[in-house]
Amino acid sequence: MDVEIRIPTVGESVQTALLAEWFVAEGARVEAGDALLLLETDKVTLEVEAEAAGTVAIGVKAGETVKPGQVVGQLKGAEASAPAPPAPEAAPKPDPPPTPEAAPQAASAPSPPQGAAKALLAAAKLDPAAVAASGPGGRLTRGDVLLHLEETDTEPPPSSSEHPTSTSEPPPSSIEPPAPDGATTRVPLSPLRRRLAQRLLESQRTTATLTTFNEVDMGRVMDLRARHQEAFRARHGVGLGITSFFVVAAARALGEFPAVNAFLEADDLVLHHHVHVGVAVGAERGLVVPVIRHVERLGIAGVEAAVAGFVAKVKGNRLELSDLEGGTFSVTNGGVFGSLLSTPILNPPQSAILGLHKVEDRPVAVDGQVVIRPRMYVALSYDHRVVDGRGAVSFLARIKALVEEPELLLLEV
Repeated sequence: MDVEIRIPTVGESVQTALLAEWFVAEGARVEAGDALLLLETDKVTLEVEAEAAGTVAIGVKAGETVKPGQVVGQLKGAEASAPAPPAPEAAPKPDPPPTPEAAPQAASAPSPPQGAAKALLAAAKLDPAAVAASGPGGRLTRGDVLLHLEETDTEPPPSSSEHPTSTSEPPPSSIEPPAPDGATTRVPLSPLRRRLAQRLLESQRTTATLTTFNEVDMGRVMDLRARHQEAFRARHGVGLGITSFFVVAAARALGEFPAVNAFLEADDLVLHHHVHVGVAVGAERGLVVPVIRHVERLGIAGVEAAVAGFVAKVKGNRLELSDLEGGTFSVTNGGVFGSLLSTPILNPPQSAILGLHKVEDRPVAVDGQVVIRPRMYVALSYDHRVVDGRGAVSFLARIKALVEEPELLLLEV
């Protein structure tokens, strides 16, 4: 039996996509659940998995534009899993004796790695048990392996012939420098980057954007992280970063300055009674801004867990359109790349975005003495049609006060 490989429906607004990469070669044998190809839309990238075991026959090459429902290949000689026969109604199976430990162990046992993940594990000489699995049924995905390699500062293995890399958008490092005679290399923009470019231009054309700046003393936060990092990780399973302090502080400040959390819609100002914060995440194929919902109900640990979950989904190409929708405010941290100061661009229809930057030791005057303190420049870009200058400056000053005294984030003051 042959099974068609079809492009899934990603969302009503997505009419076309780019078949960015095949993870398997023509004629390769795959198992049900193996990642087959990488699909890139103007909003997200995602992996398409095999519905059954079989031999891959590629019908559409990487780099071509495809539509939802389009057949791009087949699984030859596919083997569908036979459903288990139902128990006879006349003689129902009695309940098994209670074994409280056996059931959880069986449910949590990870599925053996397949396809792309298995090849990466072999190339990196990794034990599958050392990698946290996030796929359906505890399956280890290609993204899980790549995430583990990055977190452990291990270089990912080079691409093999079994997992060819798409040539539709080569990474910058693979582009040779121009030849002396002036030769150039032309690289087509991916759908995600084209859409990003359109949104940036739209933001500049349709908003009255201003940026206000401030400087935050990060000493208390840095000390908190140093003293409690290990205990925090042991309890919550995630690290204690810097961005989460600003996200929680922003949620508190947005409650006090609702105009910063509002949208302009025709002649109406739409005020939100919830705080959905988009946190910019740099992906290989472009910037994405997944949304943490109801941050006003979360603490530092909840925000860290949400961000870690999004980073893993981005790296594993499992981000969904629903993850990107509904944000009322955004935070972007260029400091992780070494940026000292910038003016972030609004993400319409949002009215403001907070830009974080590198923490750097600087000489400052404290109580009449020059001391060295860890400082960060912060920037708030805002739509002046919605937020006036006084409100924007006061909002940013409130965030500064909350971060400089992080205990305030735990108190109703």
